[in-house]
Amino acid sequence: MALVGLLIPCFVISFDVTHSCQNADNFVGASSPGDIVIGGLFAVHGKMLHPEEHPMRPVIQNCAGFEIQVFLQTLAMIHAIEMINNSTLLSGIILGYEIYDTCAEVTKAMGAALRFLAKFNASKDTVEYKCNYSDYIPRIKAVIGSSYSEIAMAVSRLLNLQLIPLVSHASSAEILSDKIRFPSFLRTVPSDFYQTRAMARLIHQSGWNWIGLIATDDDYGRSALESFGIQAMANNVCIAFKEMLPAYLSDGTINAKVNQALEKIVKETRVNVIVVFLRQFHVTKLFKKAIERNVHKIWIASDNWSAAVKITSIPNIKHLGTVVGFAYKSENLSTFHDFLKTLHLQPSENMFLKEYSVLLSTCAHVEDQDLNKCISNYSQENLIYQAGMRSQIWRDDFLRANIEPGFIQSTMLAVHAIAYAVREQCKDRDCKNPVAFAPWELLEEIKKVTFTDNEKEVHFDAKGDLNMGYDVLLWKEISGHMVITEIAEYDLQKDDFIFKDEEKEMEFLNFQKVKSTCSRKCRPGQMKKVSASPHTCCYECVNCPEDHYTNQTDMDYCFLCNNKTHWAPVNSITCYKKTVEYLSWNDWFAILLIILSGLGVVLIFAISTIFTRNLDTPVVKASGGLTLCYVILLCHFFIFASTGFFIGEPREFKCKSRQAFFGISFALCISCILMKSLKILLAFSFDPKLQNFLKCLYKPIPIVVTCTGIQVVICTFWVIFRSPFVEQNFFIRRVIILECNEGSIVAFGVMLGYIAALAFICFIFAFKGRKLPENYNEAKFITFGMLIYFIAWITFIPVYTTTFGKYRPAVEITVILISNYGILCCTFLPKCYIILYKQETNTKSAFLKIIYNYSSKSAGILTVSQISLDSNFTTPQYPITNSCCKSEKTSVNDNCHSEVSKHSLIRANVPPKNTAETISRKRLSSI
Repeated sequence: MALVGLLIPCFVISFDVTHSCQNADNFVGASSPGDIVIGGLFAVHGKMLHPEEHPMRPVIQNCAGFEIQVFLQTLAMIHAIEMINNSTLLSGIILGYEIYDTCAEVTKAMGAALRFLAKFNASKDTVEYKCNYSDYIPRIKAVIGSSYSEIAMAVSRLLNLQLIPLVSHASSAEILSDKIRFPSFLRTVPSDFYQTRAMARLIHQSGWNWIGLIATDDDYGRSALESFGIQAMANNVCIAFKEMLPAYLSDGTINAKVNQALEKIVKETRVNVIVVFLRQFHVTKLFKKAIERNVHKIWIASDNWSAAVKITSIPNIKHLGTVVGFAYKSENLSTFHDFLKTLHLQPSENMFLKEYSVLLSTCAHVEDQDLNKCISNYSQENLIYQAGMRSQIWRDDFLRANIEPGFIQSTMLAVHAIAYAVREQCKDRDCKNPVAFAPWELLEEIKKVTFTDNEKEVHFDAKGDLNMGYDVLLWKEISGHMVITEIAEYDLQKDDFIFKDEEKEMEFLNFQKVKSTCSRKCRPGQMKKVSASPHTCCYECVNCPEDHYTNQTDMDYCFLCNNKTHWAPVNSITCYKKTVEYLSWNDWFAILLIILSGLGVVLIFAISTIFTRNLDTPVVKASGGLTLCYVILLCHFFIFASTGFFIGEPREFKCKSRQAFFGISFALCISCILMKSLKILLAFSFDPKLQNFLKCLYKPIPIVVTCTGIQVVICTFWVIFRSPFVEQNFFIRRVIILECNEGSIVAFGVMLGYIAALAFICFIFAFKGRKLPENYNEAKFITFGMLIYFIAWITFIPVYTTTFGKYRPAVEITVILISNYGILCCTFLPKCYIILYKQETNTKSAFLKIIYNYSSKSAGILTVSQISLDSNFTTPQYPITNSCCKSEKTSVNDNCHSEVSKHSLIRANVPPKNTAETISRKRLSSI
């Protein structure tokens, strides 16, 4: 430094700044008189020095760490005031200013605020305590500042006593929007609510959900942390860790806290994105240590330091990773650039300008990239103030390079807002008189003020905020230097990013290449299952269960398919439409059943042909004649045909007619067979009582009509009151079964039960005649046919009730075929066998011989029984008559005569041979 003093021929004065604040005027950093004075609070120095002597004294201490960026903000305020004074905006009213350095400390800012509250034009700076300050006129009308939210909160509470407007150009804490606690606070920047929302939006769109957060341990940092936590939660972003650094560099624990934060960053390997709400001097200290430890992350910068050129000049900053941040929007600053070229013309009352001049001369040997560091390393205690040749060492190019456009713009907007409010306030007043209006009146005008800046309308919202949006900045290395570039704008109203061109958008989208997640993304078809971690971003991926799906990544839950119409397998990304199924004509099982039904029809026609060609043979006659056989065969045909109603797409007509068609046909068939069984039993019965009963009962046509008619009534009531209908069965996965709902299970059961009752009666009658002549024993085969029927339909009940799907109708078809084949074959095939292969037995003589032998055997048994009875009592000698025969003598081919002859034979003790001959003739005529 001695070499610099020799090279520069000037008068040098050694100045001990420890005693610079001898009075309140020495406390002012820059001032200019005016009709209306505006106060200013700026943290021109980064920290306040704390003496080591004890006890401590209430002395305003010196500051260190000259901040070029904040110094430029004071120049922006001065420039804006000079522009207004040189314009016609206020019609001759001159704005003055008093700017104070807060040194980033609340204590020093409160000292300046006390002076703002001092009564105007008083001999001493005294603040009067009053119950009503409506008529109180302080030194200033409004205040611009401060640089930090914590200071703004403290100062605003103090200024609230007199409702002096505090218009901040940088304090963005969300809590300051509360007009209950801060009624006189306004700002020309957005609230942190929008900044944290923009950050969360950026993180979410980049696919990050596991991030770290570092903030200052003060009102600003805690407010930002709370606001960001809410926005992060809304965007499914989790905070892996939170580190708080002391708010002041003078805090002795700051180095330990920085190291602790870096340890956390290094330890959390899955965290690659760090959100930083710090002051610039905190970031500088953090980044220097991070570079030493080779930390490489994405750093999301708050508006406080996102455009800090000083930080970009840190050596090896490019190895730190990527810095993307949010800055206040700015417009054309060409007039401010021109102002910087005329700094040598500024009045000498600007102590900040003096200090800057001395710092430049002190650091004259330093290159531009290191000049910031050199300037910030000096404190006010050890500076050498230079008295001459100031114009030779101004470096306006260095100042322009360190401009943070957003802060310069917001500072100038704050001045203009106050100026426009003053204009409205002074329309009907002589504002050259400082007592023309009070600060609280100006506050009301500022709230309502509307003006145009660069063709954009500017006004405060109900919370006193000026929401202009943000510029999204990206730090890029160009030609070996870190350059701050703008890649997008954030629109507050749309909550979205706006890109100027595709190249900028691609740079934004490239952020997605970096992964910062607690868990890997769940693929479509999977969902997140929260693990033991308290964070929702830490989870396991599990496959969606059946009938559920996801079609996006990282879904919290699987969507349920519409189980009626759609289905999905495990790990599905979509729902598949269920296929409609029914027992179609081209189904293999349906084809098999159709073939079996067709074979049954062929068999029926074959039997009909055989019986027709052998019409006069005893076997055909013994079967009841061709008419009865044709009726039974026609019923069998209808039963086979009814199976076709169970195949194919269900229709309303099919559903209503298929069971009725089958039921009535089967009832008619069983009714006819019942008559055959009754006739056979009547023909070969030797029990007088039973024969009398059977003769009374045997009325073929009425019985057949009645038995069938009952079934017709059952089916009619069924179709009318609980008609079957077409139904879609949705309870089977993957398919919709189109089927017939029977309408009433009770009616269905009654219909089948009635057929079973007829079959059971037929079975009883046939069972009674099971010991008839073997060659013509139709009853024995009818019994066997009924057994097949019972076995089939008893098996049908559990199988049908437990079968679901398109093959359910096939179960009933199968049972119908089995029972129909069983009855048909048992009824007709033995007769066909005799007709075709035992023709010698199908003659009248052979038939008579068999009947004779059977009758002789039966008569002998009957005679023995009668002799036993005669030994006990004597039978009356009178003819036996039968009332039934009187009315129907020809109904059973003279059976009554046969019976009389039989009893006469027994009473007269006729030999068995004669009895056998008589009986055989009568039985043959009966059959």
